Amino acid sequence: MKTPWQYYLQIFTFLVLGIGAWPPALQAGEVSIAVAANFTDATRDIIPLFEQASGHKVKASFGSTGKLYAQIEHGAPFEVFLAADMKRPQKAEAEGLAVPGSRFTYARGQLVLWSANPDAFQNGETYLKDLTFRHAAMANPKTAPYGLAAQQVMQHLGIWGKVRKKMVRGDSIAQAFQFTATGNAEVGFLAYSQVKAWKNGNGSLWVIPADYYAPIWQQAVLLHQGKDNPAARAFLDFLSSTAAHKVITDYGYGLK
Repeated sequence: MKTPWQYYLQIFTFLVLGIGAWPPALQAGEVSIAVAANFTDATRDIIPLFEQASGHKVKASFGSTGKLYAQIEHGAPFEVFLAADMKRPQKAEAEGLAVPGSRFTYARGQLVLWSANPDAFQNGETYLKDLTFRHAAMANPKTAPYGLAAQQVMQHLGIWGKVRKKMVRGDSIAQAFQFTATGNAEVGFLAYSQVKAWKNGNGSLWVIPADYYAPIWQQAVLLHQGKDNPAARAFLDFLSSTAAHKVITDYGYGLK
């Protein structure tokens, strides 16, 4: 017959072992994500929704797609990559840096010409062709997909050769927006999502026709460092949820 002390010790041991045996999926985790700069504001809205729904925590780093990918190649501890193109996620799979079959399109980007000055222009295409502005901002086309799209627009309009010297290039679309918002450049080629997040008036806006540049299919992929992290897989799943889709479309992105 067990003494009361032995009985309580047995219960205590059972509880300790039981708690230790809970599956990892039931425990809160953390995921480290690398996010293209254009998706900064949307991500900051999605994170608390995900954390509330899942119990997991998110650590996010933002930058140009090209620079983030260079960091991934050099071993940066990211587990999820939200790029602004298809090229780098495809390359991550091909180079063995990502989990095969985890790549998908989470948003379709939209390029705009914008100025913080509401009187800057009435017709964006005419304004560009007239070449009366001193400086226009764009992201570096070598590292930022939105910068490449901006270059394609100017090539489509036949002004790239004339306007190149007027362009102020940011390391990312976030820096291009900063140049434009502060007036260091009269106008900028930006992501529609950035203008949607702007709270200081409407400014001048031209939503550039989609056939003026190659589609900006923004893809996400699970990196190998996150393949065994339930929080990383849960975050990618959440990007396809109704709640995330509402945030994405509210910021001016398409889903297909």
